[in-house]
Amino acid sequence: MKLCRFNEGRLGLVEGRGVRDISAALDCLPAYRYPLPPYDVLIANLDRVKAAIPSSPEIPLTAVKLLSPVANPGKIIAAPVNYQKHIDEVKTDVQLHQNNPAHTITIQKAGLFLKATSSLAGPGEGIALRHLDRRNDHEVELALVIGKTANNVKARDALQYVAGYAIGLDITIRGTEDRSFRKSPDSYTILGPWLVTVDEIPDPGNLNLRISVNGEERQNSSTRYMILSVPELIELASSFYTLYPGDIISTGTPEGVSPIVPGDTIVASVEKIGTMEVKVRAQAGIR
Repeated sequence: MKLCRFNEGRLGLVEGRGVRDISAALDCLPAYRYPLPPYDVLIANLDRVKAAIPSSPEIPLTAVKLLSPVANPGKIIAAPVNYQKHIDEVKTDVQLHQNNPAHTITIQKAGLFLKATSSLAGPGEGIALRHLDRRNDHEVELALVIGKTANNVKARDALQYVAGYAIGLDITIRGTEDRSFRKSPDSYTILGPWLVTVDEIPDPGNLNLRISVNGEERQNSSTRYMILSVPELIELASSFYTLYPGDIISTGTPEGVSPIVPGDTIVASVEKIGTMEVKVRAQAGIR
């Protein structure tokens, strides 16, 4: 099942090249009062929503604006240097490593990092670049969404805690600052085009992923080359944090990261998920 959010926060069921508006299924969600729960209520109640899907007419996907399929993640967790060939390219390019030794060590030593939830956007909202005097790069990644509360989960059990998968774009401003700072501007985390439920992707460790910019292929690899697998990333993350429904884990990018500038068009694909087109522009007020 492919679930999306579109236009003004409508919930959609994607079927082929169309989407059905199933927002009425949200009526089954529990009512909450302040303080609100520390998780995404749609993801936490996904089974209830799936059971309440109404019939509705189909809308062409080309006629809607796709938002992030997760509206309110408690955390966005990202994996640095999780592909060996990406580590290799970073080590040999000063524009990438910026003489920061943290950029060239293994993920086992680097650990994970957090991105601001305010950086999250959908493909239809596009990327608004800041600090145009510095290099801004694209990174295509497999992203997973946690489906139920997880704490100190072992890798062998980890996939039981996944709600589904999406394509992630981890956009970064190159520099010497901490990763979480340079990767957290508004719109620097793109998630989409929809959430593919976990039953459709039994093996997240063997998916092709690619990205092109203005028709030129920049990255083309497979999740089988990840250093830490999806289950191992969940084990690592849950050993430090309690993971809640709607939390996002971006699993790292392969080699081929390269600059983007306003006016570019990015097309990113992950096998069994789909393809999304994302427009790049300058942040309002920046020339």
